[in-house]
This record gives sequence, C-alpha cells and structure tokens, in this order.
Amino acid sequence: MSAFWIQFVTILCLHGACAGIAGVVRKTAGEDITIQCKCSESPTYLSLKKGLHQEDEVFFKEKEYKNHTVARSVTGRLQIHGAFPNIDILIKNLTLQDTGPYWCLYSVYSTNTFSVQSVKGTGSVLLVVTEPKQPTKAEAQCPGVVQQDGILLAVVITAAVLLGITMAVLIWIYKIKQSRFTVKPRQGTTNDVYEDMRGTLRR
Repeated sequence: MSAFWIQFVTILCLHGACAGIAGVVRKTAGEDITIQCKCSESPTYLSLKKGLHQEDEVFFKEKEYKNHTVARSVTGRLQIHGAFPNIDILIKNLTLQDTGPYWCLYSVYSTNTFSVQSVKGTGSVLLVVTEPKQPTKAEAQCPGVVQQDGILLAVVITAAVLLGITMAVLIWIYKIKQSRFTVKPRQGTTNDVYEDMRGTLRR
C-alpha cells in the first residue's frame, strides 16, 4: 500500500469512517502486532476482518471447533493465544499491505429476534505500517563518529548558553553597584538679582 493510501485510510478513520475502532497503532515494517479480540456475551464464532467495509476476512474461528481459518496474506505469520471468545491474534513480520482497520466481529444469538446477529467486540484497531527509517549516508559510513559529533555539539551549545547567562548576570550586578556609589554633584544656587546689582554699582 502506498504512502498516499495509508494517509487516506488514516484520515477517513479519524473522521468517523471507522466507528468502533479502539485506537490507532503505528508499527514499522517487520514488527509484530497483537490484536486482542474480546466479547462479553456468548458468541458462536469470531471473525477478524480488515478494511473500511470489513471486506477481507483475516481470521475465522468457531466456538465448537479447534481448527480455524487464516487468510492467505497472513499465512505463516498469524498465531492465536487464549480461549474463545477472548483471543489474542498475533500478526508477525508486518508489511505495508497490512495497513488498515481490523474488526473483531462476533456472532451472537439474540433471544429477542431468535436469530444470529453480528456484533463488534472490543479490540478493533487501525493499524498503520510505515517503512523503516533509512540511515543517512554519514550515519551509514561512520555511525559512531556522527553520534559523537552530535554529543560534542550539544555540549558546546550548552556551555555557550551558560557562559552568556553568567556574563549577563555579572554585568547587571556591576551596574547596580555603580549606581549605588555614584553621587551626583550639587548645583550651587545663584542669586541673579544680586549679580545684576553688583554689575550696576561698578558702572
């Protein structure tokens, strides 16, 4: 599944197209996922389906039989644990094609309508599988050197920031001390009228 379809399915589910989904599970290709299907009632079978419209059946298990059915796409990669109806479904070695919503569907006999009805159990999830992160050329050639350079750069930046803060505090303290010990000279009062009279008498 392309990156476009992965984003498209995710957006649809987050906007209500996947009502009943418990949450979004993000995995990298090659990892595993465990889908925990549970039902509080007494169902007769469990079907794990995939797709927005539950069109693909991944796993099928009947209560009365030990055997179960697995889709070809997950053959050899699917394992189950637990007792019916609460079953943990493990899908190993995930691929991009495994992306999509997974539904835990049970069949329950209704005493009101005297018929078998399909109900959603708990454990349904939206699985998003992404490609593993590719290392950069520098990391591939010298992974240890790149890591050491990153640590050294972080140490240098931290030291520079601390030095700047220390200098700013010292300058601030120096200015406060200078302002306390600086005394402004008093301006002498002059009598302009007296000066004018002395000038007049001399004439």
